[in-house]
Amino acid sequence: MHVAVTGGSGFIGSHVVDHLLRAGHTVCVLDLKPPHRNDVDWRANDLRTPEEALEATRGCDAIMHLAAMANVNDVAAAPYESAELNLGATAALLDAARRHGISHFVFASTVWVYEASDDIHVDETTPLRPDGAKHLYTAEKIAGELLVNAYSQLFDLPVTVLRYGIPYGPRMREQLVIPIFIKKALHGEPLTISGDGKQYRNFIYVEDLADAHVRVLDRHATGTFNLEGPKEVAIIEVAEAINARIAGNGGIQRMEARAGDYQGRVVSRTHAKDVLDWEPATGFESGLDSTLDWFIKQWAPQPQPA
Repeated sequence: MHVAVTGGSGFIGSHVVDHLLRAGHTVCVLDLKPPHRNDVDWRANDLRTPEEALEATRGCDAIMHLAAMANVNDVAAAPYESAELNLGATAALLDAARRHGISHFVFASTVWVYEASDDIHVDETTPLRPDGAKHLYTAEKIAGELLVNAYSQLFDLPVTVLRYGIPYGPRMREQLVIPIFIKKALHGEPLTISGDGKQYRNFIYVEDLADAHVRVLDRHATGTFNLEGPKEVAIIEVAEAINARIAGNGGIQRMEARAGDYQGRVVSRTHAKDVLDWEPATGFESGLDSTLDWFIKQWAPQPQPA
């Protein structure tokens, strides 16, 4: 199958590309940045416009739409631009899928949508309150899911929504908490924790996340799936684990708690297990070791030419 991966040059997208190629698919990367490997087709189209999205996906059998403005600080600083990308590109790609007769459309969402729920224990059937989103990014992902499912109903387009847990691993953005902690620890700076640090995340290793995308295609699985990590990990545990691995670290410094910080939900992944036969295979300690090794290699001083 020839698969278009939007955001295929990014953190998660690059790993999805690797797994698709390993599974025997061919890949077209739709991204303004060049891909991390040269054995894929690369199209640097502006996906926010219907004409560009239509041309970019020509000849593809499936679309995996991962491209988004995902940093909540960037979204807050440029709200119109984030909606233009996170919603406009989604609408343009859905219409391209309709016009091309694409066989499968996969949309990357997030477990953050569950902040719009009153429940602590949640699954794919949990209702989301229309006034529940506290971040623009969350609201845009909920709206994106609504668009995807409406296209499926109206135009008989096979769609899958993947609600990601909090991803980590090699190639992750340096602005995320784990790389921030690693860089500070390597420089002997204290790791700052908001409040008591007990706010938790179910971190999901990026290779496990990418594996689920291949399973969706192999099983022609449609619907919504939670791709959550194996266990709850408190932010204070992340800081302690990184400091334990890096000599000469600056310890941990506590700061005032942030208002509106996402406190997490207990997210069921039973549906992904039942339909995709998918479960996270990488424990947090092992995944953190791989992530730390990768960043140390990236940040190591480069030898100067003689």
